[in-house]
Amino acid sequence: MIGSATDWIILIVVALVVLGGAKKIPELAKSLGRAKGEFDKGKKEVEKELEQIEK
Repeated sequence: MIGSATDWIILIVVALVVLGGAKKIPELAKSLGRAKGEFDKGKKEVEKELEQIEK
């Protein structure tokens, strides 16, 4: 059975290779990295705003 996070990651990578080809994986990883960076940036901004409101 697929239960752990590692199993899911392996399954997703295999599906991406089959459906999109190996050339798409670096592009996907790059866009996911950018998205995570933007998310973290937004999170920090919200934390700063909440900190200012508390003061």
